[in-house]
Amino acid sequence: MAALVTGLIPILRTAVDATTTYKCRSMWFGFLCIRLVILFLAELPFSKLDADFSCNSTRDSICIKACFNRHFDKPMMVAWNFIYVLVILSVLLMELFTSHFRSLAQKRSSRQVKTDVELQGEAQVAPTDPRGGVIDLHRDRGAVGFYLLSISLRILVEVWFVYVLLSWNLPALNNSPFKCSTDICSELHVCVVSAAPEKRMSIYALASISGLLIVCSFFFCIYSIAHYLCNF
Repeated sequence: MAALVTGLIPILRTAVDATTTYKCRSMWFGFLCIRLVILFLAELPFSKLDADFSCNSTRDSICIKACFNRHFDKPMMVAWNFIYVLVILSVLLMELFTSHFRSLAQKRSSRQVKTDVELQGEAQVAPTDPRGGVIDLHRDRGAVGFYLLSISLRILVEVWFVYVLLSWNLPALNNSPFKCSTDICSELHVCVVSAAPEKRMSIYALASISGLLIVCSFFFCIYSIAHYLCNF
C-alpha cells in the first residue's frame, strides 16, 4: 500500500497541471487519493484476521484453520485492491482518450492558422489558447462520448465493489458466535471473530466512499449529457 501511495504522487502532480487539464480532472484524481487513504485505513483491522479468529479449542489444530477457511470463503483485501486498480485504469483510460483528442484539436488549430496565413498573404503569429489546452467538450462530441464511457465504467466498478463489501464481506463479521464442523474434523466448534465492530466500520467506510463516488459520477453523467450533448 505504501508503494501505491508513492506511485500516486506523480499522477496527482499531473492532475493539477493546468496545461493538460480537462473538465473536472482534478476532482477525479482527488477521489482517487481519498479512496486510497480510506482503503489504507480500512485494511488495518484486517491485518491479523487469522489471529482474531478463535474457536473453543485449546490447541492450534487444523480444524480451526478449516473453520477459518469455511467462514471467510470470499476474498477481502485482495479483492479491494484489485477493484481499486480497476478504478485507476478507468481514470487512465480517460487520460488516454483526452490526450488523443487534445492532440487532434491542436493539429486542427495549427492547420487553421496556416490556412488563414496563406489566405491573407502575410505571416502572423498563432494566437495562444487561453484555456491552456483544455478540451472544449461543446465542440468535440467524440470526447464527450469517451468521457461518459469512462465514467460509466467507473460506476460499474464501484457498484461491484459495494456488492462485494455488503454481500461477501459484511455477513462474515457478525458479533454472534457461530458453530463450525468440517469434513476434516467431526467435532463441533464454536468460533468467534474478535474486534468485529471495528472491522464492520471499515466495511461501512469503504461502502460510503464508493456510494459517494457513484452518486457524483451519476449526476456528472446527467450534467454532461444535458450540457454538452443537449445544450441545456
